[in-house]
Amino acid sequence: MFTGIVSDVGKVVEMTPIGELRRLAVASAYDPASIEVGASIANAGVCLTVVGVEKRASGSRISFDVGAETLAVTTLGAWRKGTHVNLERSLKLGDELGGHLVAGHVDGVGRLISTRDEGDSIRLVFEAPGSLAPGIASKGSIAVDGVSLTVNEVTGARFGVNIIPHTRAVTSLGSLKVGDAVNLELDLIARYVARLMGKDLQ
Repeated sequence: MFTGIVSDVGKVVEMTPIGELRRLAVASAYDPASIEVGASIANAGVCLTVVGVEKRASGSRISFDVGAETLAVTTLGAWRKGTHVNLERSLKLGDELGGHLVAGHVDGVGRLISTRDEGDSIRLVFEAPGSLAPGIASKGSIAVDGVSLTVNEVTGARFGVNIIPHTRAVTSLGSLKVGDAVNLELDLIARYVARLMGKDLQ
């Protein structure tokens, strides 16, 4: 379980095919001594299991095995060496819940439709898959590439969010360009309410 509060922006250093899997290696500022094999780390909102960790001069190199299903239903299949990745360690009992409860299970891939400056902030408008629209609500929460955000407005399958300077500085969202794909995870409460109402969010 995660909170959508990014604690590091890593960089992909390797994406190697291993049969139907891919071995993903990410360079991070995390202390390697604090990461155990088997731990869960969210990579751009996708919960992955650590299969290896090595010390680097400026932090660590963390390895993950990514399955075919994850490659097919998230943005990970398009990642290349140099891709910047929002990272979050899993939540520990007693940790501050600064964002909202995020499972690390991506519901769909959206795209950035437009961006505009609003004072010191940036307004980003994304388009989600149509099937996810019922689970996106104004003033509700959504995770975009693992970042907990408040939805400002919704029009059909499109929704807008405001990115403050701090979020822009400490996540990859500030470098997004129109047309870029992002991982989306709906708020857990919205998902269950939609299920109770007979809505299929797949």
